[in-house]
Amino acid sequence: MPASDEQSLAASGAEQHYRALERLYASAPVNAKFPSRLHITGEGHSRLTFTVTPEDYHAAGAAHGTIYFKMLDDAAFYAANSLVTDRFLLTTGFNLFFSKPVRAGTVTAEGHWVSGRRRVFVAEARLVDEDGEEIGRGTGTFMKSRIPLSSLPGYAADGPSGL
Repeated sequence: MPASDEQSLAASGAEQHYRALERLYASAPVNAKFPSRLHITGEGHSRLTFTVTPEDYHAAGAAHGTIYFKMLDDAAFYAANSLVTDRFLLTTGFNLFFSKPVRAGTVTAEGHWVSGRRRVFVAEARLVDEDGEEIGRGTGTFMKSRIPLSSLPGYAADGPSGL
């Protein structure tokens, strides 16, 4: 098989994996509470978008830290899991930094893989508001679990396509 054909097959397989991860994300019951959309943009990269509303506020009228954590963790997690085609990863640690409160609007979490390719992965994510200003960032460590991706119903080709 010519090298270009092998590269096309590998790219096609990667795209299938990315779309399956997006379906897996959309199928998670917790995302009914946090409506958002995941897009795997390439190997080791993810983008998650969501809208902050008053329902997400703490008592002082800005988005609660749970919103920051969830979106940063998810973006970093899926950036890392884009490199792993056989197993579901688990978050083993996550550090986050809040740089600015956000009150309303669309927020984007951009995740990217930093290091690790065997058992433990490190990935980072940052949150950006509608004006392009960073409002938070985080770094996580993720470990391969014993859970095969293929065993998860949302990962299947016929799973839901998104929220």
